[in-house]
Amino acid sequence: MASMSKSYKADSELVDSEREYSLRDAVGVLKAFTARKFDQTVESAVRLNVDPRQADQMIRGSVTLPNGTGRSRTVLVFARDDAAEAAEAAGADFVGAEDLVERVQGGWTDFDVAIATPDMMSLVGRLGRVLGPRGLMPNPKTGTVTPDTAKAVEDAKGGKVDFRVDRNGNVHAPLGLFSFEAEQLEQNAAAFFDALMRQRPATIKGQYVRSATISATMSPGIRIDRVDVLGTSK
Repeated sequence: MASMSKSYKADSELVDSEREYSLRDAVGVLKAFTARKFDQTVESAVRLNVDPRQADQMIRGSVTLPNGTGRSRTVLVFARDDAAEAAEAAGADFVGAEDLVERVQGGWTDFDVAIATPDMMSLVGRLGRVLGPRGLMPNPKTGTVTPDTAKAVEDAKGGKVDFRVDRNGNVHAPLGLFSFEAEQLEQNAAAFFDALMRQRPATIKGQYVRSATISATMSPGIRIDRVDVLGTSK
């Protein structure tokens, strides 16, 4: 069994594992953790009471964090003509049509976000085996299949985060960097939780959220008070 680092052990001593913290208190504890040699990503993990095998319970959505993620993102756009020019003007890193499809088919995935215009999806659909497992497949639900490529690129560059439930019913999302102010992390977390709540399936009765935590890359998780933070979820 791997032993804890001194920093992780010190951080763990600040967390009451039996307690569910309010979001503000949880962020306060996290900000008291030992800083590492790199700027850690802060993320939230939420366990939902859903069955991802059911089509109507495959939770998927996106949210634009009010304070961004703190990380630069490489954006690829499948588009032609005016839509391609608009994407380039908005700052897309890679723009193309058949040429990019062929490149990705060859296994290249050196980008963080893929966007496509609706007319390109007949070609992009062939890339499911490459993009799907990596969570990069353009999807109308996340705003990455759209004729408005400029807005999609601006959103992706400006702090938009896509999230989806995994096969175990968990949803993960970055909330920013450890160096962010506590208020910035609170605001980003609240925006993510609100977006997740709006994805609640109508078929779920009673409990929707089982548990929620926040943590940094190399820190223990801090449990969030489910009722206090996630509103009407039971």
